[in-house]
Amino acid sequence: MKLVKVLTVMALLFGMLSFMQPAGAIEQEMYPGEKQLHQAALKEGALYSYDTGPTWANWQGLFDAFKQRYGIEVMWNDLGSGATVVRLEKEKNNPQADTAYYFMPFGALAKERGVTQPFKPVNFDKIPNLLKDPEGNWFSIHKGTVVFVVNKNYVKETPKGWKDLLDPKYSKSIVYLDPRTAGIGYAIVIATSYAMGGNLDNMDPGIDYLAQLQKVGNVRMIEKTTEYDKFIKGEIPIWITYDWNAYRAKYIAGLGDAVDIVIPAEGTITSPYAISMVKGAPHPNAAKLWLNFIMSEEGQSIFAKGFVRPILSDIKLPPDLADKFLPASDYKRAMDVDWVKAQQVQEKAAKLWGNKVLGE
Repeated sequence: MKLVKVLTVMALLFGMLSFMQPAGAIEQEMYPGEKQLHQAALKEGALYSYDTGPTWANWQGLFDAFKQRYGIEVMWNDLGSGATVVRLEKEKNNPQADTAYYFMPFGALAKERGVTQPFKPVNFDKIPNLLKDPEGNWFSIHKGTVVFVVNKNYVKETPKGWKDLLDPKYSKSIVYLDPRTAGIGYAIVIATSYAMGGNLDNMDPGIDYLAQLQKVGNVRMIEKTTEYDKFIKGEIPIWITYDWNAYRAKYIAGLGDAVDIVIPAEGTITSPYAISMVKGAPHPNAAKLWLNFIMSEEGQSIFAKGFVRPILSDIKLPPDLADKFLPASDYKRAMDVDWVKAQQVQEKAAKLWGNKVLGE
């Protein structure tokens, strides 16, 4: 009888210990050395990820999965790509961030400014060579296409192209991000430049178009950071952004048939987004663990679940999501550009935009 009681108590204690197992304990490694890196990251006690706002590109999904697997909460901010590089430069002598995320050309700029350090995560070799720094100072993790997202509750006739947006019926309706501080803003400058007959050597056509859009009074606001919540609340009639925001608003936020998604008739671009390990990162092991997770099959699949196209070509969108995308024929109007060149002309384009659009 005593033996039974002892065994019962031992079983209960074992169950309690199992239940009390630390959050994020890894049973099976996703890659060699993951457990060791995890333990080192836990000792550091923190992780700071710049410009990964949770409503952008399904970052919230990655935050939740990372915390569930490793027991580490990601601290983030939402600055915009250009503003992130500026912030990293200001903190260069006392780094606060562990990782930084941006529109790909700003990754190259961050390397040029000396605020990144090399790190090659898992699956680094699967990233196309044009979409990564050879040493790993930055590497692309996903991509998106510039589109119009239209709230039909406030817009009677959906615009089909860039030129349509100049119509007076869209007065005070259009919102986009500032190209001097945000990657999507610069992507819009590039997209309109090509759509209006220009290119990276001649962005005047696109910037002249955006200046005209401003002049006729159709721009409601030029924002500094992500406008997703404002669109969901009905505060933005027409939003120029990436397709993943459009699909999330339509299918995840539940706006459904009230949302139209438009790939402009004159054409647009598909943009890669990159991430870096920050030079002098205060929590280097946590940074490496985070970057490995982002580039793992699981991390890339989480992007896909949020309608964000992964950079790894062997990660496919779930069929139920893939069926919700616009037809492939529409996406043929989206082009790639020389992203190295895009970084080289970004500063000039930003100044030209400020001068012509805002009169600064």
